[in-house]
Amino acid sequence: MVKVTFPDGNAKEFDDGVTGMEIAKGISPKLAKNSVALKTGDTITDLMTPLTTDTSIQILSKTDEDSLEVIRHSTAHLLAFAVQNLWPGTQVTIGPVIKDGFFYDFKFPEDVKLSDKDLPQIEKEMRRLLKANHPFVRRVVPRDEAVKLFKDMGEHFKCEVIDAIPENEDVSIYDLGDGWFDVCRGPHVPSSKFLGIFKLTHIAGAYWRGDENRDQLTRIYGTAWASQEQLDEHLYRMEEAKKRDHRVLGKKLNLFSFHDEAPANAFFHPRGTVLYNQLQNYMRKSNREAGFEEVGTPLVMNVDLWHKSGHYDNYKENMYFTNVDDREAAIKPMNCPGHCLVYKSTRHSYRDLPLRFSEFGRVHRHEPSGATHGLFRVRTFVQDDAHIFCTVEQIQEEIEGVLRQIDKVYKYMGFDNVRLELSTRPEKSIGSDEVWQTAEAALEKVLKSSGKTWQLNPGDGAFYGPKIDCHLIDSLGRSWQCGTVQLDFSMPERFGLEYMGSDDNKHTPVMIHRAVLGSIERFLGIMIEHFAGRFPVWLAPEQVKIIPIGDRHLEYAEEVTNALQAKGLRVKMDGRNERLNFKIREAQMEQVPYMVVIGDNEADQRTLSPRKVNGDQLDPMNLEAFAKTLIEEGALD
Repeated sequence: MVKVTFPDGNAKEFDDGVTGMEIAKGISPKLAKNSVALKTGDTITDLMTPLTTDTSIQILSKTDEDSLEVIRHSTAHLLAFAVQNLWPGTQVTIGPVIKDGFFYDFKFPEDVKLSDKDLPQIEKEMRRLLKANHPFVRRVVPRDEAVKLFKDMGEHFKCEVIDAIPENEDVSIYDLGDGWFDVCRGPHVPSSKFLGIFKLTHIAGAYWRGDENRDQLTRIYGTAWASQEQLDEHLYRMEEAKKRDHRVLGKKLNLFSFHDEAPANAFFHPRGTVLYNQLQNYMRKSNREAGFEEVGTPLVMNVDLWHKSGHYDNYKENMYFTNVDDREAAIKPMNCPGHCLVYKSTRHSYRDLPLRFSEFGRVHRHEPSGATHGLFRVRTFVQDDAHIFCTVEQIQEEIEGVLRQIDKVYKYMGFDNVRLELSTRPEKSIGSDEVWQTAEAALEKVLKSSGKTWQLNPGDGAFYGPKIDCHLIDSLGRSWQCGTVQLDFSMPERFGLEYMGSDDNKHTPVMIHRAVLGSIERFLGIMIEHFAGRFPVWLAPEQVKIIPIGDRHLEYAEEVTNALQAKGLRVKMDGRNERLNFKIREAQMEQVPYMVVIGDNEADQRTLSPRKVNGDQLDPMNLEAFAKTLIEEGALD
């Protein structure tokens, strides 16, 4: 017998090997009909999985959030089934669930070239298959039999997938009817009747295993939801995201460009540079208020430094190397080793700590060409980096201070919704088990005492220490990981960093890595999409556009322009000999926060009639009153 505990705390004994579907049928036929999967503890399994030990369970229906991953995974299989029906000879590879959807990678025959125009045809075939309501049936086969099965079918990628499965694990195959099956761990829905609410979104290229030296594949993306309402809302957000694409707006608003002469590196235009500098200026001010001192470190440093820091062994594939005076050197991918050298150049007492160094340091990281994406993933960027050197006793207070700074900055930037994650030791790391356990416990203590909601993200820490990641939620509900607080006991030891303690003995400081915005380039891309190019007045490249109606209004328009510029405001006058409506439309397209049209009334009465970019018309006012309005709105921040 097995003891099964339900979500309400009630428990009941069942025969050994009972399945979730049998339990659901025993509760009510309606529940069994609507059940998607079974949650045992923290694990989601098929409803047909036998229960052999005492456990807690939750029977998941379509409306449970945990069901979405199962629905999307099964829809990916349905996609593969449809594609192989339409284009025989196509090899399937992998089809994982991703945020809000799924994808499947295919190796098509040489004469087949797919585009987004083919998606409706694939959807039609998927819906045809749905009508048969095929069950998802799991079977376990010996490894050798599985390899032979897929090899005989010409599915060489699947053979490689099977080879990667640990020898002590079963090889499971899911049948979906009409002789179609796929190797998969699962879980899956009971049958395809649960899969009707989906949409294929786009097609892209990919490489097998993400290696550009391996086979080039075709990746088909899709999304699946529990209700049509959810799908419609998601598709609306996707359309909005397309309109807000920072790459499109960057060109439209003349902010930045990309060129083949420097792949995956942004060239910032004057207007974009204003945005860039405004972000840095605000962070510089925030850092001063938080007690940081700004430092500067070289771009190119001897490779011995990167051996000592651990980057050479753990990050080499992402680094750029060169030779200086016949010695190997690296272009820095991170700023932390340089800050260690700054610390080490001076003797320190416990009375000096904490020491807080900040730097807007330009770093270079080699990203595969297929992974780069506008400003979100570039090969060189400026990080708003900072490092705190402190005692063990100061850890909690310092990290709490960093989290307060991050919270304050994000709210000012227009992001009120922030999630926190504790990312723990990754598979590839440096430092002893004891050091990692101490560091992880310290961060967990801070999070628990903060009163904020947080979640665990196992195995996603930096190679030198665990971290707290800050995810902000934008206006479309998308999550972006930006800020990070990382605790590092290893690097100070590697660099021999010391301070004289109150006991007159030498001690090793703790190092806290901190970034608020992260990559300035990436954060700017997020801001562009969050505001859809309509920036708040403090950030806008051009805060006011002065538009004289005719030549006789030029003198007063120039006077207003010069007076506002003298106050430090970003103001331009459009004195071109163009139609008024054309100039107004252009200012609107440029998303300038304020527009001031100057005609006879304004020139004669020496007043201004400002209009906001959203169309709101302000009452007439004099120049000083308008300047005050702008400054109160934060135009000089």
